[in-house]
Amino acid sequence: MSTPSNLQSKPSTDKLKVFNPPSSKFTFWLVLCAMILLGTNMRAPIVALGSIAPVVQAALNISETQIGWLGAVPMLTFAVGALISPTIGKRFGIENTLIAMIVLLTAGMVVRAAIPTWIGFLSGTLMLTLAIGFANTLAAPVIKQRTPKHIPLVTGLFSLTMTVTAGIVAGVVLPLSEWVGWQWALGGWSFLGIFAIIIWVFLRLRLGSSSDQAPVLASPGSSDISVWRTAFAWQIAIFMGLQSLLFYTVASFLPSIWVSKGLTAVKAGQMGSMFQFMAPVAILSLTWLVNRGRPIQALAVFAAVLNVIGVLGISYLSTDLAWLWSGIMGAGCSAMFTLSMILFSLRTYTTNQASELSGMAQAVGYIIAFFGPLGTGWLHEATGNWDLPLLLILVLMIINVGVAWLVGRPVMVDGKKI
Repeated sequence: MSTPSNLQSKPSTDKLKVFNPPSSKFTFWLVLCAMILLGTNMRAPIVALGSIAPVVQAALNISETQIGWLGAVPMLTFAVGALISPTIGKRFGIENTLIAMIVLLTAGMVVRAAIPTWIGFLSGTLMLTLAIGFANTLAAPVIKQRTPKHIPLVTGLFSLTMTVTAGIVAGVVLPLSEWVGWQWALGGWSFLGIFAIIIWVFLRLRLGSSSDQAPVLASPGSSDISVWRTAFAWQIAIFMGLQSLLFYTVASFLPSIWVSKGLTAVKAGQMGSMFQFMAPVAILSLTWLVNRGRPIQALAVFAAVLNVIGVLGISYLSTDLAWLWSGIMGAGCSAMFTLSMILFSLRTYTTNQASELSGMAQAVGYIIAFFGPLGTGWLHEATGNWDLPLLLILVLMIINVGVAWLVGRPVMVDGKKI
């Protein structure tokens, strides 16, 4: 595997001659390992709380409202982190910022486990979710700069790692808490953060900073583009936001919805697992298809249609096929998230621009997503059933099919055709 020759060429400025770049193969494997270790820390601390929430609630003697805020905080801090991370990454260097954020993330896991109070747990959650918000944004420009010929592959494996690790942690954290206590069951995963810090420090020392490298691709005036003023940036923000709205809403309420439609609690819980387990299949399939040159527009529309079918099935079709509707939605959500991450790199000219597009789209997207679980829960309480919430979600998913068609067009962030 190789990266473009412009990573091997001699830059024209003295600032870019501070070190001899290592081989492209070494760079690829080092970046891939770093991204995989980063991915192991990106979702596990969040889903772990969901699996062990009743234990934490009892141990800290806190209310359901406080637990609800712990579930809502991530989307807000993701948005804040995404909004400010491009500026900070540009000022201090992307790798330097990521290292600092991994340290903050690891410290957050330790704080919420070591200080068994509401304030301690909330503070730790704020720390680690803000750090994840930064990492969500800054992952794309690193992949674009370091492995420009392997963007779909590295992005897909990064996304896959987040999903698989989160699934493993969600499954083992509760029985682990019965063995070693909830504090170790939650805080013990900080060892993954320590490993990530080590490899990212090594990457920074060995490869230097992305901000010191020559741009992967540039065109006259490309650096002057404001992503906040481009149609494509707003389209991908809406595309990702509606996907995230569905994901977090389903993650919060899917078992409850299926119970209301006649499934047992056990079977309803299995539908939640089916929703999560389809993610690896979707991510690997999408990555393979993009690598083989399949049209991104067709893949984006297909993934959006999967979400429509899933919501339609849950709302109006047979509960005998509950596993199918749940799995289809899981596949659609995972494919759309991974595709969004890929497009942050493929549709921008420079590393800084990839960071800015990623930050803008995720900030807007997570603000949209924040209202999914809250609005769905409020409507359910107000109406006493799931009919109206599901109908509104179905309408939003149909709209997202049109947005997917726009996002998938072969154009750059400024609207120029590829």
